[in-house]
Amino acid sequence: MTLDIMTQAVQALKSMGLNYAFLLDSAERESFIRGLGVSALLCLLTIPASLVAGVCLAAMTTSGRRGLAGPARVFIEVTRNTPTLVQLYCAFLVFNMLITQLLREWGISQNPLTPFFWVVLVVSLHKGVFHAEALRAGIEAVPATTLEAARSLGFSRRQILRDVQLPLALRFALPALTNNLVELVKGTAIASAIAVGDVTYQSIMIWSQRDNVLELLLLIVLWFGLLTWLVGRAGRRLEHHWRIPGYGS
Repeated sequence: MTLDIMTQAVQALKSMGLNYAFLLDSAERESFIRGLGVSALLCLLTIPASLVAGVCLAAMTTSGRRGLAGPARVFIEVTRNTPTLVQLYCAFLVFNMLITQLLREWGISQNPLTPFFWVVLVVSLHKGVFHAEALRAGIEAVPATTLEAARSLGFSRRQILRDVQLPLALRFALPALTNNLVELVKGTAIASAIAVGDVTYQSIMIWSQRDNVLELLLLIVLWFGLLTWLVGRAGRRLEHHWRIPGYGS
């Protein structure tokens, strides 16, 4: 029944000049659906990982300790000033190869670090530095009187950062963080560059055989449009839920 409906839909689209015949091929249909799942999984993993990286980097840059702030600042500047794709190539083609050679010297023939892992790591760290800058601005926006009140209650510097500055900074920086996460979702498409089977890579494999580039690009645009809309929607709901009563009025 479902196949009949799909066949009718494909025929209807064909009359409009759109070739979606690949949906009637079980192997190509399954590979495309699998690609959708891989893209969604990349987003689900990189979003929390990038936020954790951002919090850690923001804490280091605002720690007041030169040994922590200095390396964090260097990492942020290098990472945000180089393209994500170049970073991915360097990680996968250079660092991964060096790790593979090192493992072979230790008698381990299989490198457990997959291309999928490198995409998650590189995209998370790349967007993490932008999160860090947004959070740093939020931390520095916390009123001095609030920090003085925390010190008067006997809070240590770590407690002030964890219990006062970061919760407030997260609220101040949430619009910028949401924008960064939208960019992150779109950035996961670079996974196809190292043959990770996301929706972009699977689409390339399909259109190289069927010459239906436009049709698949429309589906890719719709899929990423849905993912970014969900992220933006979640961000706006959090802004409303975490708003500070009376702040700015």
